Amino acid sequence: MSESLVVCEVDEDLVKKLRDFRFRKETNNAAIIMKIDKDKQLVILEEEHEDISPEDLKNELPERQPRYPSLKQNSLFYSYKYQHDDGRVSYPLCFIFSSPVGCKPEQQMMYAGSKNKLVQTVELTKVFEIRNTEDLTEEWLREKLGFFR
Repeated sequence: MSESLVVCEVDEDLVKKLRDFRFRKETNNAAIIMKIDKDKQLVILEEEHEDISPEDLKNELPERQPRYPSLKQNSLFYSYKYQHDDGRVSYPLCFIFSSPVGCKPEQQMMYAGSKNKLVQTVELTKVFEIRNTEDLTEEWLREKLGFFR
C-alpha cells in the first residue's frame, strides 16, 4: 500500500529537466537538488550544480531538512563519472534521498511519501538513502554503485 501513497506530485518542468539531465552529453559530475514546496504539495527544483564532487555536494545539503539530491554520478540527481575496475567509464544517474536524523517527522513523511512517485516518474534504478549528510562521500557512492557492476 505504501508504494501507491503519493503525498506530492512532481512538477512537470522538473520532470522534463530530469529527463534531459539523464541524457546529458557532458562528462563531468553534476547534480540537481530537489525539495518539496509544502504549500503546493509539489516536488520542485531547488539548485543545479556542475562539476561537483560528492564531498562538495554534501555541503550543499541542509543538515536538518530532507532533500532529493540527484547525482548523475551525473544527479540528488547526481551524475557521477564512475571508473570500473576493468577500466570502463560510465556515468550512472543516482537518486539519493537525504533524510537526516533530527528533521521534523512531518517533513520526513512528506519526502518519504513522495519518493516512490519521483522514482517511478523519472524511471530511476540507482536509488540510495542517507541519514547523515557526512556519509555522502566518493567512497560511499563507489561502494553503492559497485553493486550494479
